[in-house]
Amino acid sequence: MTEPLSPEDLAAYHENGFLLVKNLISRQEAEAMREECHALAARLDSDTDPTWASARTVAGASVGRTTLKHAHDTQFHSAAFARLLVDPRFTDIAAALLGGPNVQLHHTKMFIKPPETGSPFPLHQDHPFFPHARHSVAAAVFHFDDAPVEKGCIRAVPGSHRGGPLPHVEEGSWHLPPDTWPLQDARPCPAEAGDVLFFSYLTVHGSGLNTSDEARTTWLVQFRDPADRPTLDEHTWSLGQGMILRGIDPTARRSEHTAEGTDEAR
Repeated sequence: MTEPLSPEDLAAYHENGFLLVKNLISRQEAEAMREECHALAARLDSDTDPTWASARTVAGASVGRTTLKHAHDTQFHSAAFARLLVDPRFTDIAAALLGGPNVQLHHTKMFIKPPETGSPFPLHQDHPFFPHARHSVAAAVFHFDDAPVEKGCIRAVPGSHRGGPLPHVEEGSWHLPPDTWPLQDARPCPAEAGDVLFFSYLTVHGSGLNTSDEARTTWLVQFRDPADRPTLDEHTWSLGQGMILRGIDPTARRSEHTAEGTDEAR
C-alpha cells in the first residue's frame, strides 16, 4: 500500500506546522459540497454571526461591518459531511500526520465568507479553545471553492508551532496581539477547490478579509489522537466529539478522570 504522503511532505509539515494537500477531492466533489454548505446555511436561516470582535482590528477602521455564516456539527445536518469525515483520502493523511493509526474527531464547522464583507480572523492558535495534554490536535480545512488571497485565504506562520502554547488576548475571542503578530506578516496559503490545508492547533494562523465578488466556502475538521486527552472541560458541547474516524480508541473511551468499575449492573 502506498503511503498517503511523501517523506518530504511529512518533513515539511513537521517543520512548518502546516501542509496544503492539493486535489484531495476532485473539483466536482468540491462543487457538490459547496452546494451542501450553502443549502445548509439557507436551511438554518440564522442571523447569528460568529465574527470575532477582534476582527475589526484586522479589517481596518475604514471597513464597515463584516460578516460570516457558519454551522457546527455539520455531519448532523447532512450525510454528505458524514461520508467525507471517514473518507480514507482524508483519514489516511490525518493518521500519517498524527504518527499513528488512530484518528478521533474533535468537531466540525462550516464557514462561508460572503463576498466583499467576509470577516477576517486575527492571528491565533487553536490551542486556547481546547487545550490537550499531548498537543496532538490538528485541523483540516477543506476548500469547496477557490480561495485566493483576495478571498481571505488562510495565512500561517511557518514554524510557530514549535514554540508551544503562546499567551493570548482573551477579549474579542482568543487571539494574539495584532501589534506584535500582524496578519499581513503571515504566509498566505491560497488554495483551489478540492485542496485541504492541514495544520497543528499550535500553528499560528488567521485569515484575511474577503474583498472579492464571490463567497469563500470552507469546512473545518478538528481531529486528534484518541489517546490525547483535553486538559480543561471545554468544548464539550460538540455533538460528534469522540467519534473514531480511523482505527480504534485504545482508551475504550475512559478518561483519566473516570474511575474504573463505575458502570452499574443492568
